[in-house]
Amino acid sequence: MTVYDFKARTIDGDEISLSAYRGKVLLIVNVASKCGFTPQYKGLEELHERFRQNEFEVLGFPCNQFGQQEPGSDSEIRAFCDLRYGVRFPLFSKIDVNGPGTHPLYEFLKSAKPGFLGSKRIKWNFTKFLIDRQGRPVKRYSPQTKPEAVEKDIQSALG
Repeated sequence: MTVYDFKARTIDGDEISLSAYRGKVLLIVNVASKCGFTPQYKGLEELHERFRQNEFEVLGFPCNQFGQQEPGSDSEIRAFCDLRYGVRFPLFSKIDVNGPGTHPLYEFLKSAKPGFLGSKRIKWNFTKFLIDRQGRPVKRYSPQTKPEAVEKDIQSALG
């Protein structure tokens, strides 16, 4: 199984298969607009711009499960990301990353790359998963890991 086996709804309401990203290195991140880590949007967009010509994409999945820090509608989230951080990387419709309503993609990611002490829960907003060109999760990063700290691993995955 790979990330290409999953579908997700874009922030604009279109359901797409993640196989659309086949052959690219991905950084999948659960994001939120009202979180102490929200300034990471800037670093994520910088990574996206720096490496996108090398077949790299950041994929942002808004989530309201941590302190209700993503309360807005998809259109409000899109507007916030555009106006505040100039986000151009793909954003998806709000999802759950823990609990009974967990999006299947996140069930897969958490099983493939458990967190600290084997935990399969997402700890907080801005947990990151690096995905190789074959669609396999290769590394999980904590919310505190700044986007620029992931750059060397991205370069390595890009070959």
